[in-house]
Amino acid sequence: MTATATAAAPNLRRSLPWLAAGLGLVIAPHAFHLPPWVTAVVVACAGARLLLARQGRRPPGRWLRALAVVTGVSGIYLGYDTLLGLHAGVALLCLLMGLKLLELRGSRDIVVLVVFGYFLTATQFLFNDSLLMAAYMLAAVWALTALLIALQDRTAADRPWRYGRLAAAMLGQSLPVMLILFVLFPRIPGPLWGMPDDAYAGMTGLSDEMTPGAISQLGRSDEVALRVEFDDAPPAYPRRYWRGPVLARYDGRSWRRAGDSAPAAGDASRLVSTRAPTDYTVTLEPHNQRWLLALDMPVEAGRGSRAPRGGYLQASGPVRERIRYDASSVIAYRLGTGLTRKQQAYYTDLPDGAHPRTRQLASRWRAQTGSDRALVEHGLRHFRREPFHYTLQPPRLDGDTTDAFLFDTRSGFCEHYAGAFAVLMRAAGIPARVVTGYMGGRMNPAGDYMIVRQSDAHAWVEVWLDDRGWLRVDPTAYVAPERVERGLAGALPDGEAGPGAAVGAGGLLQRLHLQWDAVNAYWHRWVLAYGPSLQQQLLQQLRLDSWPRLALALAAGIALTLAALTFSLLRRDRPLPPDPAAAAWGEFCRLLARRGLPRAPDEGPRDYARRAARRWPRDADAIDTVATRYEIARYGRGGVGAAEVRALRQAVRAFRSNSPVSRKGRSSSGKR
Repeated sequence: MTATATAAAPNLRRSLPWLAAGLGLVIAPHAFHLPPWVTAVVVACAGARLLLARQGRRPPGRWLRALAVVTGVSGIYLGYDTLLGLHAGVALLCLLMGLKLLELRGSRDIVVLVVFGYFLTATQFLFNDSLLMAAYMLAAVWALTALLIALQDRTAADRPWRYGRLAAAMLGQSLPVMLILFVLFPRIPGPLWGMPDDAYAGMTGLSDEMTPGAISQLGRSDEVALRVEFDDAPPAYPRRYWRGPVLARYDGRSWRRAGDSAPAAGDASRLVSTRAPTDYTVTLEPHNQRWLLALDMPVEAGRGSRAPRGGYLQASGPVRERIRYDASSVIAYRLGTGLTRKQQAYYTDLPDGAHPRTRQLASRWRAQTGSDRALVEHGLRHFRREPFHYTLQPPRLDGDTTDAFLFDTRSGFCEHYAGAFAVLMRAAGIPARVVTGYMGGRMNPAGDYMIVRQSDAHAWVEVWLDDRGWLRVDPTAYVAPERVERGLAGALPDGEAGPGAAVGAGGLLQRLHLQWDAVNAYWHRWVLAYGPSLQQQLLQQLRLDSWPRLALALAAGIALTLAALTFSLLRRDRPLPPDPAAAAWGEFCRLLARRGLPRAPDEGPRDYARRAARRWPRDADAIDTVATRYEIARYGRGGVGAAEVRALRQAVRAFRSNSPVSRKGRSSSGKR
C-alpha cells in the first residue's frame, strides 16, 4: 500500500459509515420499484465494505469485482430484457453504486460516489414528483453536501453533521439563482431528450378501448385524474359527465375508437341551449393517451387541442406530463344533423353470429315498441326491473360475454351496462356508441377546485334518434341511481369497500387529506406544470415577452443575486476585533519580542511564560502574574469579564513600568 493510500485509509474508515448512510438515504425510495435482489446486493455490498474497513483489510480483488459487475448486469438484462429503459436504467445505476462501494480506496472514490448520489437523487422525479418527495430529495442533497464538505477536513470526516449548517447555508445561497433560472430561462416545448418507452407504462387512466372489467379496476384507484377550477358555480352532481374517448368499433368483446376510415357521424352541427356555457380550467394528470377531458359537451378548448369525430377533445400528442388548459362546455345540447346509410350501417354493426340471446331480446323489444325512443326507454326500464347488481367485483365472464352478463351473472360495473346496452340498441337497429370518461367530482373547499379521481371513471352510451341526434343514455343510472347522484361510495352494496377518498366525506382525516391535496395542487400548478405556455403568460404580464428584454432581465437578476451574495460573504468574513484579554496579552508578548524573545506560533501562554522566566529570573513573578491573569480572563469558566480584564491590564502596566526587561537598554539577565 502506498504512502498516500496509507494516509487516506483512516479518513476512509471514519467517513465510510456516513457515506453508506447518505447513499442509503438516496436509494431507499427506489427500493419500492427495484427488484428485491438488487436492493439486497446493494445492502450486502455496503455491509461487506464496512466490515472490511473495520478489520483493516483490502477491498476484493479486481477479478472478483469484475465478476460481480458482469453477473449483476446480466441479472438486470434477464429481468428487464433491456438495459436502456427507465426501470432497467435506474436499477443498473443503483447496482453499480453498490458495487462501487466494494472498490473504495480513498477520498477520491468517496467524492465520485457522492456525485453519483446527486445524480441518482434526481432520478426520483421520474417516479414520484410530489411535494413530499421533493422535500425528501432536498434532505438527501443536504446530507450529501455536508459529507462532501466534511471530506475536505480530515479531522472531521467522521463527524459530517458538524457541517450541516454550512451545507444548508450553501443550498440556501443557491436558491435565488435557481429561482431566477426556473422562472426566466426559456422553456422549450417538449423534452430535451427522448424518454424510454417504459417511462410511461405505469401511468393510470382510461384507455382508448373498453373491455369488461377494465374500468372497474380504475374504480379501486384513489389517484387524481384531473382538477377543475370553475369561473362560476360548478354544475350539479348529476350533470358532471367528463367526456373522454368515444368508442364506436366493436369486435364482439371490446369497444375501440373509430379509425380514420370510419364514416363521420354528423357531429359537426350542434344546437346549444340558451343557457350560457360553463367556463373552467382543467389540470389534467398524465395518462399517455391523446385525448383530453372536458364537460359533456365541449364547445371550445385551449390551444393545441382539436375535436375529432365523436365530440371529445384530443391533444396533438400523448399526454405524458401534467397540463393545464381552458375549456368551455354546454350541458344541454343537440349533437348531429343526420346519418347516411353508410353511417347507419357502421353504428349498428355487430359481429356475425355474436350474442344470439341478446339479439333475440332486442327483436322482442322491437316488436313490442312503436318507435326508437320507446325502445330506448323500454331497454332502460328493463335494467331497472330485472335483478341487476352494481359492483366493483363483477364475476368472470366466459364465452359470449354480453349474453353471459345479461342473462347469467347480471352483476357488473358501468362498462358492463354501457357495453351491453349499446349491443342491445345495435341489435334493434338503433345506432349506438360508447363514451368513456368520468362521472362526478367533489369540490375541495381548501382550494376552491373540483377533484375528479380515477375511481370516478365511468362509461355511458349515446344512441341516435332522428328527432334528437345523438342522445346520452346512462343505463348505470337505472341500476344504481346513487352512482350519478352521490358518487361511487353511495352506489356500492353494503360490505363492499371502495377507494379511500370515495368512502367517507367528513372527519378530521378527510379534511387533512383535502388540505394536503390543495398544497399539492399549488405545487403541481406553479412548479411541475410550469411549462412554455404558463411561462409565456407570466412573461407577458411582466412585459418580458421579447428576447432582448428577457435576456437583460435574466442577466441582471443573476448579477444582482451574485453581488448580494458576495457582499454578504465579504461582510461576514471581515476580521473581528480581538477581545480585550487577547489585546492585553498581545501587548505583553510584543514587549518581550522587542527584547529578543518572540513567542512561537504553537506556543501556549504558560509555556511562553516559563521560557521568559528562565531568561529573566528576576522578573519571574511579574511574568507569572501576567500569564495567570490572562488565563483567568481568557479561559475562565465565567468568560471574559470586566474585572478579570482590568486585573490583566494592571498586571501588564505594572510589568511595563517596573520591570527592567521592558525598558530599552536594560536587561535583568545579568548579561552585558
